[in-house]
Amino acid sequence: MGFAKGHKLATGRQKGAINRSTEMMKLTIARAVDNTLSTLSADLEKIRKEDPERAIELALKLMEYTLPKLSRMEVKADIQQRVQQISIHILDGTANKDK
Repeated sequence: MGFAKGHKLATGRQKGAINRSTEMMKLTIARAVDNTLSTLSADLEKIRKEDPERAIELALKLMEYTLPKLSRMEVKADIQQRVQQISIHILDGTANKDK
Protein backbone atom coordinates (compact mmCIF):
# COMPACT_ATOMS: atom_id res chain seq x y z
CA MET A 1 0.00 0.00 0.00
CA GLY A 2 1.75 3.10 -1.19
CA PHE A 3 1.10 6.76 -0.66
CA ALA A 4 -0.04 9.12 -3.31
CA LYS A 5 2.59 11.27 -4.96
CA GLY A 6 3.46 14.32 -2.82
CA HIS A 7 1.99 12.84 0.39
CA LYS A 8 4.07 13.65 3.47
CA LEU A 9 4.07 11.70 6.69
CA ALA A 10 3.16 13.72 9.78
CA THR A 11 6.36 13.12 11.73
CA GLY A 12 8.01 15.26 14.38
CA ARG A 13 6.63 18.23 16.23
CA GLN A 14 4.36 20.71 14.64
CA LYS A 15 5.77 24.13 13.89
CA GLY A 16 5.93 26.21 17.08
CA ALA A 17 5.52 23.24 19.41
CA ILE A 18 7.53 23.39 22.64
CA ASN A 19 10.43 21.00 23.13
CA ARG A 20 9.89 19.86 26.72
CA SER A 21 13.51 18.93 27.43
CA THR A 22 14.72 22.34 26.22
CA GLU A 23 12.03 24.05 28.26
CA MET A 24 13.06 22.13 31.40
CA MET A 25 16.72 22.94 30.83
CA LYS A 26 15.95 26.67 30.45
CA LEU A 27 13.85 26.61 33.62
CA THR A 28 16.63 24.85 35.56
CA ILE A 29 19.22 27.35 34.39
CA ALA A 30 16.91 30.28 35.21
CA ARG A 31 16.43 28.97 38.76
CA ALA A 32 20.19 28.50 39.24
CA VAL A 33 20.90 32.02 37.98
CA ASP A 34 18.20 33.44 40.23
CA ASN A 35 19.69 31.70 43.28
CA THR A 36 23.17 32.90 42.33
CA LEU A 37 22.05 36.50 41.86
CA SER A 38 20.39 36.58 45.27
CA THR A 39 23.72 35.75 46.98
CA LEU A 40 26.08 37.42 44.51
CA SER A 41 26.83 40.47 46.63
CA ALA A 42 27.68 38.39 49.72
CA ASP A 43 29.76 35.99 47.63
CA LEU A 44 31.80 38.82 46.10
CA GLU A 45 32.36 40.32 49.55
CA LYS A 46 33.67 36.98 50.84
CA ILE A 47 35.99 36.62 47.84
CA ARG A 48 37.16 40.24 48.29
CA LYS A 49 38.26 39.47 51.85
CA GLU A 50 40.15 36.34 50.82
CA ASP A 51 41.54 37.43 47.43
CA PRO A 52 40.92 41.10 46.50
CA GLU A 53 42.53 40.74 43.08
CA ARG A 54 40.21 37.88 42.11
CA ALA A 55 37.20 39.86 43.36
CA ILE A 56 38.13 42.76 41.06
CA GLU A 57 38.51 40.38 38.10
CA LEU A 58 35.06 38.92 38.75
CA ALA A 59 33.49 42.35 39.17
CA LEU A 60 34.98 43.48 35.86
CA LYS A 61 33.63 40.40 34.10
CA LEU A 62 30.18 41.04 35.56
CA MET A 63 30.26 44.65 34.37
CA GLU A 64 30.33 43.39 30.80
CA TYR A 65 26.72 42.33 31.28
CA THR A 66 25.54 45.65 32.72
CA LEU A 67 27.48 48.28 30.79
CA PRO A 68 27.35 48.33 27.00
CA LYS A 69 30.67 47.82 25.29
CA LEU A 70 31.84 50.70 23.18
CA SER A 71 32.45 49.83 19.58
CA ARG A 72 35.77 50.62 18.02
CA MET A 73 35.93 53.45 15.60
CA GLU A 74 38.51 53.92 12.92
CA VAL A 75 39.40 57.52 12.27
CA LYS A 76 41.13 58.44 9.06
CA ALA A 77 42.42 61.91 8.38
CA ASP A 78 44.57 63.48 5.74
CA ILE A 79 46.80 65.93 7.58
CA GLN A 80 49.18 67.99 5.54
CA GLN A 81 51.83 69.86 7.46
CA ARG A 82 55.12 71.26 6.32
CA VAL A 83 58.11 71.77 8.53
CA GLN A 84 59.07 75.39 8.16
CA GLN A 85 62.23 75.53 10.22
CA ILE A 86 64.35 73.28 12.42
CA SER A 87 66.94 74.84 14.70
CA ILE A 88 69.61 72.82 16.51
CA HIS A 89 71.76 74.51 19.14
CA ILE A 90 74.68 72.49 20.51
CA LEU A 91 76.08 73.80 23.76
CA ASP A 92 79.57 73.08 24.93
CA GLY A 93 79.08 71.58 28.37
CA THR A 94 82.67 72.23 29.46
CA ALA A 95 82.35 76.04 29.24
CA ASN A 96 79.46 76.09 31.72
CA LYS A 97 80.84 73.68 34.34
CA ASP A 98 81.22 74.90 37.93
CA LYS A 99 84.78 74.91 39.20
